[in-house]
Amino acid sequence: MFQAGFAVTRRMETRSDVPFDFSARPVSAPRLGELPGTAEARYLPRFHWELLVCGTRGHELVGTDAAELRPQDAALAREINGERWYRCLRCDSWLPLAPPNAPRRDTIPVRSEIELPRRGKALRDRIVLRLIALDRAFHFLLLGLLGAGILLFAHDRTALRHDYYSFLTRWQAAGGGPVQTHHITLLRDLNRLFSLSTTDLYLLGLAVSGYAILEATEAIGLWWQKRWAEYLTFLATVVFLPIEIYELTERITWLRIVALIVNVAIAGYLLFAKRLFGLRGGAQADHAARERDSGWSAIDAATPP
Repeated sequence: MFQAGFAVTRRMETRSDVPFDFSARPVSAPRLGELPGTAEARYLPRFHWELLVCGTRGHELVGTDAAELRPQDAALAREINGERWYRCLRCDSWLPLAPPNAPRRDTIPVRSEIELPRRGKALRDRIVLRLIALDRAFHFLLLGLLGAGILLFAHDRTALRHDYYSFLTRWQAAGGGPVQTHHITLLRDLNRLFSLSTTDLYLLGLAVSGYAILEATEAIGLWWQKRWAEYLTFLATVVFLPIEIYELTERITWLRIVALIVNVAIAGYLLFAKRLFGLRGGAQADHAARERDSGWSAIDAATPP
């Protein structure tokens, strides 16, 4: 699908007999006074989420099965020299296709019957929030397994402790001396674990399991783009940032550095891009920005003459 769409787009770019500029690059709602295709050059390229989605899922075209194109359909499809050009409602690319041999409808449906795909800010937010949701779902799986393991360990603590010290005794006998457990990370952690009482182990297991449930709640809410989940994720992320920074002062590892960078990026995105706590106009401005990029007004504003 992507290769075919790319080939068609390249064909469109090399055509010289088209009497209007389709502007193959996706255009969100232009700024006031800015016409489609006349934006100033940028030093840094803009990442177009629309092209990413269309490249993986295909273009959103309407009217490919219509027998006739009307003048009022010019924002969606046009016929030039016997060849039809269809507009992708997501990325604004125009693709040349032959008229249908066996049309299933007379004309393109009216706008009220067309479901517009997400584009612009609405599409970006959906993708980013679902990526964060997948991250939280991964945390849920790890923490859920860890919590279950701690609870099982607490249940059989006495028997496991006997087996553990029996193993150390045999190891010492085979090695001809005491085992320096403080030099071996795994053994050091096991010693700390066995030093906890059964009650403390149960509390620890319940705390880890509760945190896993919190991560699952965040993942579900973010997947469905709930506003409360954005606040919950932001607060749960920033609360643990001081702990992550402190751990880096104790020992620097690539895993801790990456985890800190990811969590800071998530917190920054939620705070500024999602306008939490009334920042940059709050939820009302966030909703207005999504509507501006996704409605028919955005389609009309980016339509070539």
